[in-house]
Amino acid sequence: MAEGKQRDEWARTSSLMALIANANRDAKKHRAFRPTDFDPFAVTLKPKQKVDVSILKEIFIDGNKPPKRKEAHPCNPDITPTASHSS
Repeated sequence: MAEGKQRDEWARTSSLMALIANANRDAKKHRAFRPTDFDPFAVTLKPKQKVDVSILKEIFIDGNKPPKRKEAHPCNPDITPTASHSS
């Protein structure tokens, strides 16, 4: 319930912030601001990655799996995951 109230208040506040920012921006140098630009609860979607048809053929018809991506450790981006070592 508290989070819902915060979301509602941020929606209202971010609308006012966008209004003020748009009133003071240079239209030739910057695009219009949207309330989502100021709302910390706004969900930002990542752009979808375009895939070539040959990759889809390789995965679904030939049965080859793509290589696993190595993602950075959440606490330290310099650490990459490694295979676990069995003793």
